[in-house]
Amino acid sequence: MIREPDIVVVGAGAAGIGAARRLAGSGLSTLVLEALPRPGGRAWTRETSGMALDLGCGWLHSADRNPWTRIAEDAGVAIDRSPPAWGNQFRDLGFPASEREDAARALARWTERLATAPPASDRASDALEPDGPWTAYLQAVSGYLSGDELERVSARDYSAYDTASTECNWRLPAGYGALVAASLPPGAALRLATPVTAVTLDSQRGGHHVALRTADGTVHARAAILSVSTHVLAGDAIAWPAALDPWRDAATRLPLGANEKLFLAIDGDSPFAPESHILGDPRDPATGSYYIRPFGRPVIECFLGGAGARAVAAEGPGPAFARAIDQLAALFGPAVRGCLRPLLASDWAGAATIGGAYSHALPGQADARPALARPFDDRLFFAGEATHATDFSTAHGAYASGVRAAEEALAVLTPRAR
Repeated sequence: MIREPDIVVVGAGAAGIGAARRLAGSGLSTLVLEALPRPGGRAWTRETSGMALDLGCGWLHSADRNPWTRIAEDAGVAIDRSPPAWGNQFRDLGFPASEREDAARALARWTERLATAPPASDRASDALEPDGPWTAYLQAVSGYLSGDELERVSARDYSAYDTASTECNWRLPAGYGALVAASLPPGAALRLATPVTAVTLDSQRGGHHVALRTADGTVHARAAILSVSTHVLAGDAIAWPAALDPWRDAATRLPLGANEKLFLAIDGDSPFAPESHILGDPRDPATGSYYIRPFGRPVIECFLGGAGARAVAAEGPGPAFARAIDQLAALFGPAVRGCLRPLLASDWAGAATIGGAYSHALPGQADARPALARPFDDRLFFAGEATHATDFSTAHGAYASGVRAAEEALAVLTPRAR
């Protein structure tokens, strides 16, 4: 392990990889430290039963301006540009077209109120229609998009993302996580399974260095880019200097939401059509959203947010799989129980080095994002999806934040190197 690089990047997720790619060719020696035994962070493709399944991010959101689209194209990685099946309900089962239209109008009205007449409280729930018939549906949508209930979501923060999004969503058949993990620049010095346990300001080296302690020894660097999650930054797994308390406070105001994925294998004949979608129960805020046979594969992806995802963390995947099968059996008939089998489940809440899905600002706390993104003392720079003003919660927002943090570091370090 390089003991005295110019700069250390903590975290080899989308943000850390974005930083490493920007630093490549700069002339600065760079070391990337990753706590997990794999790169990618919250981008993770698992090869299971001959299928590439994304346990983390799976869609190139805002794909027409997403830097990962260009990276995939440059690498010759196939991109599926067909429109997603979201918004459709296979054969209108349990959610007929008239109800879907009503629910969509309720969502559009609520989104418009957030943008044009936001509540003074900044609580997204305060823009709901009193006694609206689709409140549970909107709570389910909030769980998918923010990982939490509307009472804990900033209206201003939500609108910032919604306004910036292009609604262009593409996929990578080989896996989004696989693309991210393979995108470290050639020759990058990467140490996996090497968690940082302490960050200190190194006054013994001229007063402008940083020391990072690991189980394999301490690394001394002129600067560090910290791309850890807000859960890690706000927590105690890493010993932080007291000078970073304002950044840690900002992290507490940008908590990670709850989102998990379950994959069900389809065995034998079934009524499940390729590239179809169904919402389990639009009147249950904890309902699963089911993407059926993506790319024609014999699998159903169940996406859970908010209360549904927290139940997975509290009870484990077994009961969650049972609920998912119950919902599908209620829609497709009891015979489908015989062809559905639990295959794979995520556990982002239980991942100690991550601690959840993606960030959302609490009501009144949208300003925590620029506060978290500020450099400290020209030697600590902050990256990660939570630091992006509009593309938070995405791998492309994380990547852009890594590039931004690297450019901040280069602006400070390169003149000194010269």
